[in-house]
Amino acid sequence: MKRSGIRMVGELADRFVRDRGGNIAVLAAMSMTTIILAVGFGVNLTQAFHVKSGLHAALDAAVTSTARDITTGIIKKEDARKAVEKFLAANAGEKFAGEAGFVLDTLTVDDAAKTLEATAHAYVNSAFPLFGQDPKVAITSAALYSDKKVEIALMLDVTGSMKGWKIEELKTAAENAVKAALGKQDPKNPRIRMALVPYAEAVNSGELGKTSVFKEVPRGPNLPPPVDAATPVSDAAGLPRDNCATERKTKDGKADFTDDEPTAERRDNDFRKYLALVNRDDRLSVCPTAELVPLTADSDALLASIGDFRADGVTAGAIALQWGYYMLSPKWRPTIKDADLGAGPADVNAKKVAKVAVLMTDGLFNTAFAGVPSREAPRVSQPDRSRRYAESICANMKADGIEVYTIGFDIKNESGAANLLKTCASPDEGTIRHYFEAATGEELDAAFAEIIRNSEKLALIK
Repeated sequence: MKRSGIRMVGELADRFVRDRGGNIAVLAAMSMTTIILAVGFGVNLTQAFHVKSGLHAALDAAVTSTARDITTGIIKKEDARKAVEKFLAANAGEKFAGEAGFVLDTLTVDDAAKTLEATAHAYVNSAFPLFGQDPKVAITSAALYSDKKVEIALMLDVTGSMKGWKIEELKTAAENAVKAALGKQDPKNPRIRMALVPYAEAVNSGELGKTSVFKEVPRGPNLPPPVDAATPVSDAAGLPRDNCATERKTKDGKADFTDDEPTAERRDNDFRKYLALVNRDDRLSVCPTAELVPLTADSDALLASIGDFRADGVTAGAIALQWGYYMLSPKWRPTIKDADLGAGPADVNAKKVAKVAVLMTDGLFNTAFAGVPSREAPRVSQPDRSRRYAESICANMKADGIEVYTIGFDIKNESGAANLLKTCASPDEGTIRHYFEAATGEELDAAFAEIIRNSEKLALIK
């Protein structure tokens, strides 16, 4: 019996070892718990990612928008917290966020660094609460603001080659650029002002021409009369009635690339004083209809000039650059103010003012009126003169701290035009480019939009 009992116990133990049914049930229960925890953790992690992503986007947008509003003067720095909180509340639509939504923790406005930095948090409304509480996500975001003023001069091609669809697309793109630059700012304290210089073989200087342009007559002198001459400059019989202008000329008939004000005194070859007026060459045949507009925050004045664009004449790009230079030069401020055409350009101060020139053309520069230096060949082509003059003026502008952008519109295979525009443009800075080519109206519009954005970025980081 004893042996038999021992044998029975051994058999039962052996059967238990071989029978795995109970083990599977235990292991299955343990595995199911692990799987449920893993699934719950994965769902919670996904929800947390969505909340964090939504909070990140909302805070970035809130800080960027508020920094821009401070920059443009829409709000004051002390109102920044309210603005960010309002933006977060309006954009806290993330469905997995807790009842409190997106909460702003800190906001720091650094006047020295011109930065706006914020931290915010949100709780995740977990589908599978673990450890008794919902997880918290937090984000930090920062943006630059600026009190720097921005002055932009647009030099736009309205020559005969722009007839048809191109002039209409230019009007649309230019109008959009004006609205984008001037649309969101305090009109009583504008941060951005814009000047407009439509050009063909000359620039219509409008009211400025009455005091700053010397009108040549055939076979007459190329210099204004001496300041003590008996006969002053006037609209006497035989002189043109428009206010168009070509290049300013030196006493030797060469092109004068300076930005001197028209009341600056010069000396002729007989050492007599005369004023540095800008010439209206007597060979000029076509005067643009649209007048230039000095720096202004009045979008209506700029849009009115754009509405007057008519395509006619040949391309004197250097003359356009010259007048764009004048519109950004503080030396011309007294002349502009005396003509009751605004406050004029601000003084050059890289910390307080960003000056931007934008040149757009649809082809080669082919016209110049002033002579060439005597050391060069006497028979230099008009296109070559215009190119050389343009390069000289671009160099002067860049040396004076003016950011130069250029746009080639439908220039196709005109490598000469592309090379000139690339030479004139300022060097690219990181992702900010300064030379653009546009084959369609949409691309032209996009180029202007990017330039306006880039101008804003450079005004912030420089």
